[in-house]
Amino acid sequence: KLLDIWHQIGIKEEMQLERMQAVKQHIEDLLNEMITEECQLKERIESSIERRKKELTSLRNELSLDPYLAEEGISILQMEKDLRLALDATLKEKNERLEELKQLQQQDEKLCAELFATPYYIPTGSIPSRLQLEELKEHVRMRSDEKTKILNKQRLEVFLKLRNEIRQYNEEIGHTPDSTLEKEALSDDEEPFCLTNKNIEALQTLVNKLQLKKESVISTREALKEKVRLLWNRLRWPVEKQEQCKMNIKGSITQELLRLEELKKENLKGVIGKVRQELDLYWGKCLYSTEQKSAFHPYYDDNFTEDLLNQHDEEVMKMKLLYEKNKALYDGIAKWEATWKQFMELEKKSTNPNRLVNRGGTLLKEERERSKIHKLLTKLGEDLKRSIESWEKEQGCNFLIKGQRFLDYMANQWEQHKLKKEQERVSLFFLKSRQGIGQPASGPTWPPSYGFPDYGGTGKAAPSSRNVCDPNSRFLWL
Repeated sequence: KLLDIWHQIGIKEEMQLERMQAVKQHIEDLLNEMITEECQLKERIESSIERRKKELTSLRNELSLDPYLAEEGISILQMEKDLRLALDATLKEKNERLEELKQLQQQDEKLCAELFATPYYIPTGSIPSRLQLEELKEHVRMRSDEKTKILNKQRLEVFLKLRNEIRQYNEEIGHTPDSTLEKEALSDDEEPFCLTNKNIEALQTLVNKLQLKKESVISTREALKEKVRLLWNRLRWPVEKQEQCKMNIKGSITQELLRLEELKKENLKGVIGKVRQELDLYWGKCLYSTEQKSAFHPYYDDNFTEDLLNQHDEEVMKMKLLYEKNKALYDGIAKWEATWKQFMELEKKSTNPNRLVNRGGTLLKEERERSKIHKLLTKLGEDLKRSIESWEKEQGCNFLIKGQRFLDYMANQWEQHKLKKEQERVSLFFLKSRQGIGQPASGPTWPPSYGFPDYGGTGKAAPSSRNVCDPNSRFLWL
């Protein structure tokens, strides 16, 4: 083709030979360059084969695998490909082993920590062999089985305990199993109960509910017992009869209460009369005045009905609360009144002229006793004054007894006693004057007088209606 072109062009033969030689040289250079490149490619492939062989050999040794055997009679390109694939597969197996090792070791360490056992040992940084991984798997499985046995044993113990508690509660409160879970748990069938965490938790919840129900039943039963006891007392049943009824009641407290309620309705007049006696007792303890008693109109109602009894019950309860809240003050007042009465008796005895007939140590003993009672009375009065003033400050009103401020009452008692003493002195003086008897030079024969304590009653303005807050008021505790 080149020669035809050259002939057409008119290139001489010598020039054609030169050109032909140039073409030949160019082709030779191009072929030599191609040969060089292909040789370099062959060398790179061979170098890659050697490098991959070393990596594969080292890696398979780490993994405790047999040496890699290349297929015979294949090209180097195919060999390089096979080695590359084999190396990738071996690297993948290495990573899988390391990941599996990590997971198994985590499981093993957790189980061994719970069971106080020694974990399976594999040197840190090494790649486990397939045998080591299998042994580690077996180790984890054994520890897991051991834990399961322990958990099952513990769950069984918990289940038996819960079942016994459920049976006991059912017997105590008369509860009948109503849920499928409860029936299965209490069943005596040979089929085992499924001891899952969910079932155990459900049984524990059931036990808690039964416990609350038992507490409620006990509370209700005690309340019923108290009602029965009150009805027994109101019906004035003898103790022997009450004890006999207690033995017969056992679990039928509600029935006994209903029976007593019916009996109470048949005996309302007598029951209300007994409640009124109890009310009179608390009125006396709380030092109620006639006006305060009269304010409770149901007390004078002769139409004996259930509603009338309830009104009396409420009044008794109110008086109980009133007395309990101010018991310390009422007890102090009662003690002061008793001591005052004793002091008045000694004062009266001291004015009896006939006592002078009996000489000796009797008079001295009486004076000592009178002095002792006087000191006690004064101390009781001072203690009451402090307590009542504290109460009045806290409540913002006066402490009234029988419609009168008690501190004024104490002061008036001493004032009246003082006036009476003065009147007796004056009367005795005039009597002696008429009889012509003078005052002895050695002093008066009248028994020595004692100081009169000041409780702030005399000279103090009576409390206005707006700041009076009688602790006995029927409206204070409503």
